[in-house]
Amino acid sequence: MTLAQPRHIELFQFLLRTRIRMTADGTPMHLAVLDGHHICRWKKHFTYGFDKKNASLEKNMKLLKAYSAQKKRVSKCCLNSPENNPRLTSETDLLSGKVIYSVAPAMGHNKVWTTAHDSHPECNSRVPAIISALEKMGLTSEFRSSEIIELNKFRPATIDDIACVHERAYVSGLEKAMDQASEQGLIFIEGSGPTYATPTTFQESLLAAGAGISLVDAVVAASKVKKDPPVGFALVRPPGHHAVPTGPMGFCVFGNVAIAARYAQRAHGLKRVFIIDFDVHHGNGTSDAFYDDPDIFFLSTHQDGSYPGTGKINQIGIGDGEGSTLNLPLPGGSGDKAMRSVFDEVIVPCAQRFKPDIILVSAGYVLLQHELSDNPCVFGGYNLTSLSHSVADSFRAFLGEPSLAPEFDNPSFLYEEPSKKVKEAIQKVKHIHSL
Repeated sequence: MTLAQPRHIELFQFLLRTRIRMTADGTPMHLAVLDGHHICRWKKHFTYGFDKKNASLEKNMKLLKAYSAQKKRVSKCCLNSPENNPRLTSETDLLSGKVIYSVAPAMGHNKVWTTAHDSHPECNSRVPAIISALEKMGLTSEFRSSEIIELNKFRPATIDDIACVHERAYVSGLEKAMDQASEQGLIFIEGSGPTYATPTTFQESLLAAGAGISLVDAVVAASKVKKDPPVGFALVRPPGHHAVPTGPMGFCVFGNVAIAARYAQRAHGLKRVFIIDFDVHHGNGTSDAFYDDPDIFFLSTHQDGSYPGTGKINQIGIGDGEGSTLNLPLPGGSGDKAMRSVFDEVIVPCAQRFKPDIILVSAGYVLLQHELSDNPCVFGGYNLTSLSHSVADSFRAFLGEPSLAPEFDNPSFLYEEPSKKVKEAIQKVKHIHSL
């Protein structure tokens, strides 16, 4: 019996082991994780779109304000020579750290609602919930400053950074749409999500992308002074893996991981980028950005038949990029056992054959789990407790510590995985990609 939701600690411990094996020949290897729920430097618009009748949000807002105050007292990782390179950390921090994380909560990017039933799942209470859980579990720089480093100063991505992935017409159009958002308070910029925008969405989306870029800088800098550099983790929103080159989609505004990948190539000469996207939904935007690119390998595990209906197993790239896209749609109910098999039989051989210079992980955490409530199916990435525990367990994996997932697992949610269907999917993708 197993949980429907795979434990993310398995993935990250695998990635760390793989990195060690792949660097045995002395070749530099970097790992950064771009979570689908990301943050920027704390602003003064904490209460934009905040419904004071919502007690849970009010609690999270208080936590955010308290956290902001702590940042003034606690020693965090500051940027080295900000005038010249405001994204790099000090060498002392890089030598001691195991995890470097950046945060960008996009507190102004939030859909105002009038009733609980009208609430939007991609809301500004997600990041505060994660920060609160990390602090409660002692997994922040305040509690473990020698191992966990927070980047608390970084600049937003530039228009040129964004335009390496998205069409300039879309970027300029979104910037201009902020005037309309200022007049109306909130506008919808895409219908499938639906994806919304508020007056702060454009700038906060630049900050989310900048948080990912800053981690690339930090991890690469660390690799130059430390044999086993830290892992980077970007905790940001708005999310990004559905945003296509021509526009927003599925709650996503800019493709954070795709922008970081292009930046790694352009700024650091890391030609070969391996992107792993795990989520119940296919990362169609990231896939579209690199579908014909042989130097970026995009591997997605997602639930078969889920939104947005892309990511078919026979979609492998086109032209020069044929074979550099791997989609593995898994049956609903796939859990720990399925993901371990995917790691061993698909991800490891792909990574070893591709020989990447950097690995980026688009960690969505939107994994379906069942709950005993009025709504029997709740996406983990939008359930604040599930989301927070998942991120905390990921941090533990980076630190080489055991998972605490068994403490939170509810036996009533356990059921048999569809092992036969999982095996068939794995064998089919191995055949298609000659693994």
